[in-house]
Amino acid sequence: MKHEDEAWRRFRAGTVIPAHPLALKKDLSLDERHQRALTRYYLDAGAGGLAVGVHTTEFKIHDPRVGLYRPVLELAAATAGDWCARGKRPRPFLIAGITGGGDQAQAEAALAAELGYDAGLLSLGSLRHQSEEELVDHARRVAELIPVMGFYLQPAVGGRLLSESFWRALSQIPRLVGIKIAPFDRYHTLEVGRAGAASGRGGEITLYTGNDDNFIADLLTPYEIATGSGRVRLRIAGGLLGHWAYWTRRAAEQLKKIHAAVEAEKIPVRLLTLASQVTAANEAVFDPVHAFRGCISGILYVLSRTRLVAGVRTLGENERLSAGQAARIDAVVRDYPHLTDEEFVTQNLSRWLVP
Repeated sequence: MKHEDEAWRRFRAGTVIPAHPLALKKDLSLDERHQRALTRYYLDAGAGGLAVGVHTTEFKIHDPRVGLYRPVLELAAATAGDWCARGKRPRPFLIAGITGGGDQAQAEAALAAELGYDAGLLSLGSLRHQSEEELVDHARRVAELIPVMGFYLQPAVGGRLLSESFWRALSQIPRLVGIKIAPFDRYHTLEVGRAGAASGRGGEITLYTGNDDNFIADLLTPYEIATGSGRVRLRIAGGLLGHWAYWTRRAAEQLKKIHAAVEAEKIPVRLLTLASQVTAANEAVFDPVHAFRGCISGILYVLSRTRLVAGVRTLGENERLSAGQAARIDAVVRDYPHLTDEEFVTQNLSRWLVP
């Protein structure tokens, strides 16, 4: 594992990590200008990391026939390095999404490490035919090439249900550095926490929420878990979220307030009110009423409102806004302006769009 520099320390403490979307031109080729603008926006908004090649970036980029996995990862890493050097700011913690079976996942892990990524977020949804024991072996092999984050992705968007014993076994892999918990389910979220505590590595594994529907509650909640060797206290330190791929400056402000409240052990009621408002916003953008079919398109629609992307364009033919979804998002922006970054983006967009 590479030396734990400031980016690693920020990751361990818990930070804002947007799940980086994919900006496309009308012909569905990579829109490098807007892709760079997105990366620069996240860094200026206060993100401490970037996750690239994950669900929000569209899993189709992993298809060799599409040919976008390397270009997208390379562009994000180069843009982040250049922008941080210009602004004399610390580099972000870089996470690469890794999918597929043995050969594909290992090739992606090796490439991510070559490009300077700190960790790989290991998606197991496509390996439905493999047993949980085989999945743990698969993760162990990938971890030989790059430090790994486990990823509990909800089945509605391509994940699979996994047992508590699986998460305990996974947590015992020495180079497993974190877990993104995103089952959108309170019971399964608790299972991951119990597994980490029981593994004996609770202090070494950094937990991140991916539960976009209720992440403020995740971040505010200290967990006290009974194990055979005593009680273990855990908390979810930060978020790796599609919801943080837009309105990222507000997310950084929110996380700062959350960390302060947890440190003081005093939760202001206004944070609970904020949590309900954020859930309402997420409902409009992620489209759960249609089984999340408009999730990626909803994110792109929010970004297109301020021209951070040129339009709602996706590689997946079924990734489309649902009927009435745009109007629901517009209503959220109108009703909860304190959740949005629209003024911040308007003031800075011309800087971010410069080649």
